Amino acid sequence: MSSVSKILAILDLFQDGSISIHHDDVTMLVKTSRPTAYRYLRELMDAGLIAQANSSNYVLGPRILELDRLLRMNDPLITAGRQVMEELSAQYGYNLVLCSYYRDRVMCAAIAWPETKAEAMYERGRPLSMFHGAMAKVILANLSPYQLRNMILKRGDEIKAAELGQNWNEFRDNMSQIRREGCSVTFAEVMENTVGLGAPVFAANGKVLGSITFAIPDKNFRTLDEGTVRGIIIDAGRRITELIAARHTGAGTLSNIGGAKKIAPKKIAAAATQESARPAKTVAASAKVAARRRQS
Repeated sequence: MSSVSKILAILDLFQDGSISIHHDDVTMLVKTSRPTAYRYLRELMDAGLIAQANSSNYVLGPRILELDRLLRMNDPLITAGRQVMEELSAQYGYNLVLCSYYRDRVMCAAIAWPETKAEAMYERGRPLSMFHGAMAKVILANLSPYQLRNMILKRGDEIKAAELGQNWNEFRDNMSQIRREGCSVTFAEVMENTVGLGAPVFAANGKVLGSITFAIPDKNFRTLDEGTVRGIIIDAGRRITELIAARHTGAGTLSNIGGAKKIAPKKIAAAATQESARPAKTVAASAKVAARRRQS
């Protein structure tokens, strides 16, 4: 590792439950002498990324707050996603989660949560499982074959435990099915009694950037037509993707990109008989879902 890589790796020591780090932790992490570890810590302090709590302990610094503000104001995924989320939340009253993808991690970027209490599980900046929940699975399904192969080589046990495939062929086929359908639907994988419906969001270069997900209480979801709700969230992912692509053209607003398809909530709940018009694999997937509901 280069010196720069070692310095940046120090920031990975900060996690939930580890709000401060000790000098000895840094020495062990970068496998260097104490004076060199002190020098690395000094570099981070000078940049404002960490601050000294006492002689040997360090916490995150004020520069993090400044960067977070800039991110919230200017990040393409957040600014585009917020437009679409606010519209959908106002129209349907469903909870929405926007996630970003980086370094084989899924991170909660923003929420629109009409319920009176926003679950801490989805708070901004919280890392989420790469293999559980609609928001993660739909990102996973849209990674390149090379990325998926590396994923199963490095984290095969986690993939098996999540029932995403016992081997490469099963894993690839499961991901291909989600990618073809354009949406992932999961039941109580992240939050109890909650159904997740997630669609991918892509960067201008075509690579998956994150996902947009409905988080609907199971009792409410049972009254809805799954095919219609799938269509709404897929369209939301498409519109966020278009807004991101249009960001540098001066065309990045909902009015000139095209707003949400106006489907009245009553119509969403009405026509459960639309199942026959959906692809066979989607119908089969819904049948499995219905069986799981009957068992629960």
